[in-house]
Parts: sequence; structure tokens; C-alpha cells
Amino acid sequence: MKMRKKSDLPSKLCQTCGLPFNWRKKWEKNWDEVKYCSQRCRNNNHGNSSGKSQA
Repeated sequence: MKMRKKSDLPSKLCQTCGLPFNWRKKWEKNWDEVKYCSQRCRNNNHGNSSGKSQA
């Protein structure tokens, strides 16, 4: 596999915080399924979708 520059790696926006994050080697096999930039955002998103309102 040819080496890539960091700036050439694909990126996505986190569904929880909205910040961009870049491709990582550990996500190589399931990049299409990755939705969150971190475990913290994953946990926060699941907490908000439990049907409770934050009003």
C-alpha cells in the first residue's frame, strides 16, 4: 500500500459534536460505519437518545 499524507486522508463530521475527524488505521475495515470522533461522543449521543428531553 502506498503511503498517504495526513492531509489526503478522508474525514467525516462527528454526529454528536459536529467537529471533523480523520480516518484512522483502526477504522480501516469499517470506516463507512464510524459516526463518532471519540468514545465520549458515542456515550453522550446514546444518553441523549433515550427519550428524555433536556428542557
